Formats: sequence, structure tokens, C-alpha cells
Amino acid sequence: MRKLPSVTLPAVWMRGGTSKGLFFHRRDLPPPGAARDRLLLAALGSPDPYGKQIDGLGGATSSTSKAVIIAPSAHADCDVDYLFAHIAIREPVIDYAGNCGNLSAAVGVFAIEQGLVNPGSGPLCAVRVWQANLGQRMVIHVPVAPRGEIAPHGDYAMAGVPGTGARIAVKFLDPVLPKMPQVLPTGNVVDTLHLADGSRVQASLIAAANATVCIDPAALGLRGDELPADISSGSALFEKIEAIRVAGALRMGLVGSPAEAAAHPATPKVALVSAPRTYRSTAGTMLAASDMDLCIRIFSMGQMHHALTVTGAVATAVAARLPGTLVQLACRALDADSIRLGHCAGTMEVSAEVDATCTPAKVTSATIYRTARTLMRGEIVLPSNAQR
Repeated sequence: MRKLPSVTLPAVWMRGGTSKGLFFHRRDLPPPGAARDRLLLAALGSPDPYGKQIDGLGGATSSTSKAVIIAPSAHADCDVDYLFAHIAIREPVIDYAGNCGNLSAAVGVFAIEQGLVNPGSGPLCAVRVWQANLGQRMVIHVPVAPRGEIAPHGDYAMAGVPGTGARIAVKFLDPVLPKMPQVLPTGNVVDTLHLADGSRVQASLIAAANATVCIDPAALGLRGDELPADISSGSALFEKIEAIRVAGALRMGLVGSPAEAAAHPATPKVALVSAPRTYRSTAGTMLAASDMDLCIRIFSMGQMHHALTVTGAVATAVAARLPGTLVQLACRALDADSIRLGHCAGTMEVSAEVDATCTPAKVTSATIYRTARTLMRGEIVLPSNAQR
């Protein structure tokens, strides 16, 4: 049989939290630029006008069209540098403007398994991470066995992932985005966004972990407890949410024009936040309003997330500590150390250390718990034109 020309690329396929992505050593890729982007797009199967990523490894969802690039850190107080690439499905676009908090848990596992960090003798290995997209530091606490290998099992269950695993603590240090003047970029707890169609929407704009636009679902004619299956793909609702995202990006100063916002489809996220509700999750479990402190739905890359982005959870937890934000007004547990967020697949608990008595408010850290594991190690076979 005639062998077709191809390119091979070493990679590791990993799950981190409710996301999956391809992990690469930076040394195995071209320098940043068009050549690297072509390889990443081809590996995931983008662009695909059918929206399936059928000719690549991507799963045709925002949660599974991702790549991670890892290298020994250039920073003395970090172990590895972590660059995240969020890859559009239908368009030849890669957004490097944000971070994936779910895959951050897998960064710790990758660093240990690939010999970039000495795990010690357990029970926890603290992997110090420089998040290169945002210029922030993180510490990933990975459970390890006495002989230094990754602890393969655990009893920690997280909504959106079947089964259980070893609990990994993902700690965001100083999560306010370095390019923003403060956690509330405009200085307002609530802003009025002016949309291109002339309508207006009230929003709380939060610059923590990832830029996030928080709105009341009632502004879209929603209850707040809808599931992905309840919303038709390509509907006018998604167009409205995209218009809100673009307006939020402009108001926060992330971009200078709508066209620039379109080139960064992954940031900011749009979160619908409302008071606790009773509903049935995507897993079929009945959630009571008493199981959560806030109900949330988040949109990423033009889709409703099937669970909840970690960075969105961090931004929401921070906003819940800021008096007067739409999040704080809807949240029930204002005095608790952590808040429980009710999302499509279940609940998620997240804590944030915020001193709102300062001007501007000081955000010290935020912590969330995930599971992660390696799914496959090997080589990706790419078409030869991926190198052109």
C-alpha cells in the first residue's frame, strides 16, 4: 500500500476537570507564529465547516478543542511555563488571550509524568506554574504515591465527569488580570453595555482568572436554569450573547474594535448568574436550590458550557465578594468561606480570598478542586500541508 506523505508530532492527550486537550512540549513545536498555528489547527481538525472536527482529534465542543504548550519555566519561582491555545472549530482561529482552569489541573500531572518536576515522596507535590497567557502564577497540588508516581485513584467526584479520581487543588495566586487596572476594570460594580442593535444590558465586568461578563438571565428572557439541550444552536439568543461578549470586551478595554473581539472568540466569557434554583442536571440528578448558593450558566466559544469553566467559577466567586455586583446580589452564602455554584452538570465549590474594604479591592487567591489524568501518549499524524 502506498504511504501518503505526513507529519508526525509527539503529544499527550489529557483530561483536566471537564475539559480535554492536546499537550505538547514547547521544544517539539515551531516558534510562535503561523507555522505553529497551522500544526495546532490541523491536530485538532480545524477549520471544519461542518463543525465536527472530523479530520482531527478535537471533540467539536469548546471543552474539547484545546491545546497546551509546556516548557521548563523561565521564572525562578516557577517550575513550568504553561501556554493555553483555545482553538475555534469552524474558523482557522486560535485564541491565546485566556487560560483554561480545568486543564490547569492536568498541567500539574503532565509536569510530573514528563519529568519536569521532582514529585518527592508525597502525599502532595506542589507544581509551581507560570500561566504565560495572562502572566500569572498558579500552584497545582497533585497527590502522589510514596514512590513518587501520580496517585492513580481517589474518591473525589466532580460534576461533569463520571467516576472519581484523586483530588487536585488548583490555586490561582493574585488572579486579577495583570493588564487590567483592577478586578472591576471600569471601577463600577454594574455597567450598562450598549449593543450594536441599540439595546442595553446591565452587566458586572470581572477581571479575575479570565475576563468575565456577568449578567442576569432575565435580560435574555431566560430563567437561568436552562440546559444546553434547551437552547437551539445558532439561534438569535447566541447572537445576542455574542453581542454582549463583544460589548463587554470593548467596555473592559480588552479590544479596540468589534473586529478585534471577533478574533478572540474565547475571551471574555459570558456568565448568566441568578439566585439558587431547583432543576434536573444533565446527569439526570435533581438539584435543590438548597444545594447551591448561586445558579450559573456560562458561554464559551459560542456554546453553553456543559458544566462550568474553572476560570469562570473563580471570576464568579470573586464577584460574589464584591458588594453591589449582580453576582453578589444573587448569591446566598455571603459570609461562607466558599460558595457552591449550581451549573448544568451539578455543583462546584470554589473559594476566593478578597478584601473588599480596600480601594480597589484586593484579591489574594482563589482555589478550586479538580481531577485529571493522562488519556493517551503518542504521535499525531498530520497531513503534510500542515507544515506549509
